[in-house]
Amino acid sequence: MRIEGKTALITGGAHRVGKAITLALARAGANVVVNYLSSEAAAQETVQEAEALGVGALAVRADVGELGQVRALVAAAADRFGAVDILVNSASIWQKTPLPMGDFSGWRRVLGVLLDGSMYLADAVAPLMHRRGEGAMVNIIDLSAWKPFAGYIAHSVGKSGLLALTRQLALELAPTISVNAVAPGPVLPPPDYTQAQIDRLAARTLKGRWGTVQDVAGAVRFLIESDYITGEVLVVDGGERLAD
Repeated sequence: MRIEGKTALITGGAHRVGKAITLALARAGANVVVNYLSSEAAAQETVQEAEALGVGALAVRADVGELGQVRALVAAAADRFGAVDILVNSASIWQKTPLPMGDFSGWRRVLGVLLDGSMYLADAVAPLMHRRGEGAMVNIIDLSAWKPFAGYIAHSVGKSGLLALTRQLALELAPTISVNAVAPGPVLPPPDYTQAQIDRLAARTLKGRWGTVQDVAGAVRFLIESDYITGEVLVVDGGERLAD
C-alpha cells in the first residue's frame, strides 16, 4: 500500500520504538495519530516533529486496554483525518509478573494492553479500512513469542498471543487488509541497563552489535508497502534467535 496521503494510528507512538515508527511513517507522507497514556509531553513533542515533516499529526490519550477509550481514540482519528488506513499496535507494558502471583492485577494489565487492546483496535479500524478498499496492520511483538522471558509470564504470553492474533486477523480480514508483525531484538537498551548488560546482549547476536529503532521502523514500513505479504512476522534481531 502506498503510504503517502494515508493516515496511520500508532499506539505507544510517543517514545522509543513507537516514536521511530511514527516519524518513519510521517517521513513517508502519512498523517499520524500518536496514542499515549501517560507520556503527554513526549506525545506532543512527537506531534511537533511529525508536523515539521509536512504532514498532519494528532496526539490522543487513551488506555487501549479499555474498549470505550479505544473507540473514542479511533473516532478522534477519523474525525480529524477522515480515515484510519494503517494501524501499528506498539503499546506494551514491561512489567514483571513472577509466580506465584497472588495478585493478578499485573497479569490483567499487561494482557489487557497487548491482547485486548490490539483486538479492540483491529475491530474498530477494520470497517474504516474496508470502506476505503485497503488497509494495513502491523503488530509489534518480540522474541518472547518463541522463547519466554523468566519472570515475565504475562509479557511472554501476551506477545505469543499477539503473534497468533496477527495470523488470525490476516485470515479474517483478507483480502482487503494485510496484517503482519515485526519482532525486534536488541535495538534500544532500557534506561537502567549497564554497559556490561549492553555488551553481553550485543555478543548474543550474530551481528555482534545492537540494532537501531530505525531498523524496526524500516521493517514496519516495508510490510505496509508490501501488498502481497500477510500473516507473516519479520524478525529484526541481528540473528539473536539463531545464536542462542
